[in-house]
Amino acid sequence: MNVVLKTNNLTKRYKELKALDDVSLTIYEGDIYGFVGENGAGKTTLIRAVSGLIFPSSGTYELGGIDYKDSEIAKVREKMAAIVESPALYLNMSAYDNMLMQAKLIGDVDAKEIDEILNDVGLGYLINSKKKAKNFSLGMKQRLAIAMALLNKPRFLILDEPMNGLDPEGIIEVRNLILKLNKADKITFLISSHILDELAKVCTRYGFIHKGKLIQEISAGDIDVFSEEHLKLKVNDNQKGYELLKKDYEKVELREDYLYVFGKYEVNAIIEKLHKEKLIILEISTIKPSIEDIYLKVIGGKNV
Repeated sequence: MNVVLKTNNLTKRYKELKALDDVSLTIYEGDIYGFVGENGAGKTTLIRAVSGLIFPSSGTYELGGIDYKDSEIAKVREKMAAIVESPALYLNMSAYDNMLMQAKLIGDVDAKEIDEILNDVGLGYLINSKKKAKNFSLGMKQRLAIAMALLNKPRFLILDEPMNGLDPEGIIEVRNLILKLNKADKITFLISSHILDELAKVCTRYGFIHKGKLIQEISAGDIDVFSEEHLKLKVNDNQKGYELLKKDYEKVELREDYLYVFGKYEVNAIIEKLHKEKLIILEISTIKPSIEDIYLKVIGGKNV
């Protein structure tokens, strides 16, 4: 499997603060790699570093097998693009004029390509529009920024918090675009976000970062290993319910106001058992593994 990005003990210091602390991660060709962490965890710092916007304090990284200090790295960067923090648009220009301006900076872009790309990102209806980018919704701005990045035909696209501030419709549009570009155009993605539910709908692999340190890398298929499906319920006497259920089930936990049953269980059998003991079920639900559960678990939080 070809490696697109590999960091080795990447560290970035700002005086006494280590924004990145010996981060070693690997992104393979075809990945949609979700970079997960709270605000201030180091996500944007890493993206800025591998995009060439800042230099690491120590450690190294490679793009396509080329060390970042190698003179050949410039050629590799021609096939990558990054949208860091917020889309960089010409706000007083239309979507088409934004594309034209970017095409002039790149050079050797056919006018037909602009139309095709705007159609691909769902903005084809703006080709002849004079509407200025400053009047676009956040979702439209994000898709236009991606369209501008696609003019250079990147094989590796980095998106920093692409869902941030979007309304539900905008989130769906950007999500579907990422999936389409990955599947149809074989573009590898590095996506940073703290909106974990959305990452779970697109990503194939994940890296969890916390206070500058990479805590864990997993694939989407590993989710069940880290966080098993379980039953979460509340009854009118949780302590009595806990004592009752732990007799028959291997793993039962009482945490705060809820009971949790793990392993093999039948919901109807549990309901019947509780009813026999005159316990009233106030809430009950089956909890499936989620990225949020896993993130909290690996950084030492509560996996609730």
